[in-house]
Amino acid sequence: MIKQLIISLILVLGSLQLNAQTCEELMEYVKGQSTGTTYTSYTSDAISKVTFYTIAVDYKTLYFAIVCFKQKYSYRCSEYIYQVGSSTKFNYSINYLNSAGKAFWKYIQPYNEVLECGPNYE
Repeated sequence: MIKQLIISLILVLGSLQLNAQTCEELMEYVKGQSTGTTYTSYTSDAISKVTFYTIAVDYKTLYFAIVCFKQKYSYRCSEYIYQVGSSTKFNYSINYLNSAGKAFWKYIQPYNEVLECGPNYE
């Protein structure tokens, strides 16, 4: 069962890579395939907003979060994409008003290695 899931995930990610070669291209692809749901964090020092997308690829439903991190001394933000689980949007949405940063670390950051498109925290 787990072996089949891993093989399916590799095939799905492989099909996404046909459409998107870089993290930036993947973000544009996801944004073009779906209308996202955005959660804005006005009081967070680090996170400006998180937008969740759901898309279907080869009869599989995939879930993505595009996180916009605030830049120092600017109104702009830097975007990063994560492929997340199906319950991530719900979990983040009920926790981000208390602390967008804590909600990010608990519900989105654990998926950092799936696409390897998140920022480096070293």
